[in-house]
Amino acid sequence: MAKMCVAIAAVLAVAALLQTSGAQTTHVVGDGLGWLVPPGGKIAYETWADMQTFVVGDVLVFNFATGEQDVARVTKEAFDSCNSTSPIFLETTGPFNYTLDAAGEYYFISTMDRHCFFGQKLAINVYGSAGPTPSPHAPTPTPARGPVTYIVGDDLGWLVPPGGYIAYETWAYDKTFLVGDVLVFNFTTGEQDVARVTKEAFDSCNSTSPIFLETTGPFNYTLDAAGEYYFIGTMDRHCFFGQKLAINVTASNSAAPPSTTTTPTPSSSPSSSAPSPTAGGPSAPPPESSAPARAIFGVSSTLLLIALSVVY
Repeated sequence: MAKMCVAIAAVLAVAALLQTSGAQTTHVVGDGLGWLVPPGGKIAYETWADMQTFVVGDVLVFNFATGEQDVARVTKEAFDSCNSTSPIFLETTGPFNYTLDAAGEYYFISTMDRHCFFGQKLAINVYGSAGPTPSPHAPTPTPARGPVTYIVGDDLGWLVPPGGYIAYETWAYDKTFLVGDVLVFNFTTGEQDVARVTKEAFDSCNSTSPIFLETTGPFNYTLDAAGEYYFIGTMDRHCFFGQKLAINVTASNSAAPPSTTTTPTPSSSPSSSAPSPTAGGPSAPPPESSAPARAIFGVSSTLLLIALSVVY
């Protein structure tokens, strides 16, 4: 009986380790973009955060050059107003690792110049555990609308974007493109151009046989059929440096992302047992991260073998 109790205790310890280890993940803020004033404004970090699940014990890595950027944790009110006068903490040496040690909402900004006002800010919600994957809900139908004109990149325009391809990937992320909509590529004639290409040419930045090439800007392009559209700049190595756009166009009001983008659709809101974000704060996370924790798993396996040896 005593041996059985010891075995059960060991197995429970294994289960506890496995439950907590799978949720601990290192998140590089902005991925390849790093921590800087993002092209296209704050939507860059909003989009990045929508693709993550943050759990107590996870680590945020703010990649920035010392002297050029900094990072401060602030209150929601300071975040909304970009007020850096009384931060919860301020770190000026990069790169900087921050461990999420409690559940709740976290707000980070840059205090330099007007960096926060230009979008260098991040809001996230941290959960006590990853929890079960929320059950999907049927999407709410979008009301019918007429053709919409989209300025590609908004104020950024069509050029080699600072920070790379994520600028146009971020710009397209929250938009629904329908047949009849118009893309406006704002560029200066002689300095930029725009070509529509195949997916293969888009992925490899091959501009030798474009579907069409336009060298006079600004240029308006009407989306006249449903499907995936791929655009690149053909000058020098502009495409390799991020001057490329992939979108999906649908004939109805339900759109899916093109197969080239790695941006997943944000998930449904988590169950009521998780903390609810304040209005205007961080968005709800997508389904549970599947990142393995191999080191902890090795320890857990050892404990399990010990438990079994005690029983037998």
